[in-house]
Amino acid sequence: MSADPSPDSQPLRLRVTDLCVERGGRPVIDGLGFSLTSGEALVVTGRNGAGKSTLLRAIAGLLPIRRGRIEVVGTREDEPAAHLHYLAHADGLKAPLTALENLAFWGRFLGGGDGRRGLAPAQALERVGLAHLGAAPVAILSAGQKRRIALARLLVAFRPLWLLDEPTSALDRASRERLAEAMRAHLAEGGMIVAATHEPLGLAGANELALGGKP
Repeated sequence: MSADPSPDSQPLRLRVTDLCVERGGRPVIDGLGFSLTSGEALVVTGRNGAGKSTLLRAIAGLLPIRRGRIEVVGTREDEPAAHLHYLAHADGLKAPLTALENLAFWGRFLGGGDGRRGLAPAQALERVGLAHLGAAPVAILSAGQKRRIALARLLVAFRPLWLLDEPTSALDRASRERLAEAMRAHLAEGGMIVAATHEPLGLAGANELALGGKP
């Protein structure tokens, strides 16, 4: 999926300490702490409203935190956002552009982290089973196909931390298997994954964080 790490790379750690995040003036997450290191995944579960999406958005730097710290330890930069991909419910695609044009844009915009290169847009589309739709405008594609292109965005620029919010949404069985393969490959390369989900992701040995009690 990407080239070998740069010679000066080192294992990274995501560290969340005493995290408190409020929505609408009330704490949705309060006193949360965990750590994740290179090659590890954390599956975040819980009922709707338990704070799964809020946690991912806070780590991504899209929500202010009331208290606590979020750090990616072992990097030259203090900001976690420089080292992560965030895949939300919205696919983040430009409808008039083709699938290849969308991925080329994201590859340029996000760049490679830690001295590693991502896949070329055509290769990324092949990985998600959409090589035949590279020249198709995104506007004419199905919801599942758009989701797969959004997932291909993870592959065109290496960033060590993937934050995935319900990544299997709109995916059929074959596409879910491709996603699982991509996630396992990312972990094998020393990446980290935090995924909020109601569905099994095929990540044996992943840690689990249940918010608001068991779903």
